[in-house]
Amino acid sequence: MLKALAGICFLHLTTIVLLFIAVIDDAWWFTNSLYSDIWGRWVMEHNDEVWVYTDLPSSYRRDYLGAVQAFAVLACMFLVFSLFAFIYQVFMLEKGERFTITGVLQLIACFCLMVALSVYTDHFHRGETDGWYGYSYILAWLAWLLALLTGVLYIILKKKME
Repeated sequence: MLKALAGICFLHLTTIVLLFIAVIDDAWWFTNSLYSDIWGRWVMEHNDEVWVYTDLPSSYRRDYLGAVQAFAVLACMFLVFSLFAFIYQVFMLEKGERFTITGVLQLIACFCLMVALSVYTDHFHRGETDGWYGYSYILAWLAWLLALLTGVLYIILKKKME
C-alpha cells in the first residue's frame, strides 16, 4: 500500500512540475522567426538576430486568450490544492474515506486544463502552415493525461479500500 501511495504521489508531483513548466515557459508555438506562448511572443529581428519580446498580435481574440490563461492557471491551482488535500487525507482521515476529495480536485484540474488546451488548439494558429506546436504545448497535454490518470487512480484506490 505504501508503494502505491508513493507511486501515485510521484505521478502527482510530476504532473504539477510538467504543468508549471508548460504554463510558464514560452514554447507553445514556433516558426523560424518567432515563438509564442499564452503570455507573449518573441520575434527575431533580422538585423542583429536578437529575440525581442512583443505583445501577442491583435488578431488573437482577447476573450479566448483570457480563457486559455485563466483555465491554465486554474488547472495549476487545483493540482496544488489536490496535493495538499492528498497529504491531509493520508494523515487525517479514516482508511475507508481516503482520496475522494483529492481525486475530484485532480479531475477538476484535468477539466480546466482540457478547456485551456482545446480553446488554444481551436482558436489560435488555425490555418498557419509555417509553424508547429512547441514542447510546452506537448507538456501541457502530457500533464492533462497524467492529471486524468492520477485523478482516476485516487478514486479507484478509495473504492478498493472500502
